[in-house]
Amino acid sequence: MVKSSRGSHSRFGSWWWTVDRYSLGAIILLMALGAVLVTASSPPVAERIGLSPFYFVRNQQFFLVLAFPVMIGISLLEPIWIRRLSLLGLGASLFLMLLVPFMGFETKGASRWISLFGISVQPSEFMKPFFAVVTAWIFSLRQKYMNFPAWWLSTALYGLAALLLLLQPDFGMVVTLTVIWGVQVFLAGLPMILVFVLVALAVGGGVGAYFLFSHVRQRIDRFLDPTTGDNYQVERSLEAFQNGGLIGRGPGEGQVKLALPDSHTDFIFAVVGEEFGMIACLLIVGIFFFIVAMGIIRVWRESDSFLMIAVAGLLTQFSIQALINMGVSVQLLPAKGMTLPFLSYGGSSIMAVAMAMGMVLALTRKRFGKTI
Repeated sequence: MVKSSRGSHSRFGSWWWTVDRYSLGAIILLMALGAVLVTASSPPVAERIGLSPFYFVRNQQFFLVLAFPVMIGISLLEPIWIRRLSLLGLGASLFLMLLVPFMGFETKGASRWISLFGISVQPSEFMKPFFAVVTAWIFSLRQKYMNFPAWWLSTALYGLAALLLLLQPDFGMVVTLTVIWGVQVFLAGLPMILVFVLVALAVGGGVGAYFLFSHVRQRIDRFLDPTTGDNYQVERSLEAFQNGGLIGRGPGEGQVKLALPDSHTDFIFAVVGEEFGMIACLLIVGIFFFIVAMGIIRVWRESDSFLMIAVAGLLTQFSIQALINMGVSVQLLPAKGMTLPFLSYGGSSIMAVAMAMGMVLALTRKRFGKTI
């Protein structure tokens, strides 16, 4: 094991004694669980579509191995470089999202992926963490320059990102982006009357999406009344939790992965419930809660508004994504294709979440009088 003394002046030594090692350990645990769960859930899916049984397993392990040094590398950066990286990353991801309707390929009725050098990439996954940091930067500039148009810039940026998502269409991602932006707007000190106006607009947008987008209407109708349409995956997911009980049927003994086409992605939580039981599910929920809570505790007393708003946005993205995935699995939310961070299969999701958590680790490091 590599050790570094507190007095070390090396970059790694400084990082080791200032980073949140508890959160880092919890994230590593999630990554390890992701490798195990995709190994348990994906072989039947791969065989059904004519691939090698361990096709998804190999890909998942590749992206996890790649994501870890990316996360550590980003966590070594100072806040000024996090801002610069996010500005470049946001510009690149928005540009790729603009190309998706023209050059992207369709999967399950939506065009959200684009091929880069033979690799399928979902630009919207990368847009979310970069958006959170850039928006925090915009709001922080308002405190330094009284006439800086922070509200207008952030609203324009949100509107552009939301419009590009609706063109795919990906209404679930719009909801996630709206929650991230809403939390940051609230923390930035928007007058309460305007907060209520934004809430009303968000509700109106949801109602509008119900009537304008048929797939949104169908999912909400199926959620409210399962008899109105095909609810196959959610029903199998609920059966999996019932079969798993408290301690599960045992590793490899689950049956839901044989029936669900998305058991390695959107419904991997159901595989956990069936094979490892409710205790394992609660432990996973606890790990997510621990990471979010530790991030909030680390940034709670920060005097710099950029750090506070950026970390809040990144943790909101992380927690909302987990809540939506798990909520769909137990029929607490309408069906929505969203991965469980680090646990579900998906290269874009793994890399984007690794970048986001690398930023959280970088921005929550202890600082002793350094300017940011």
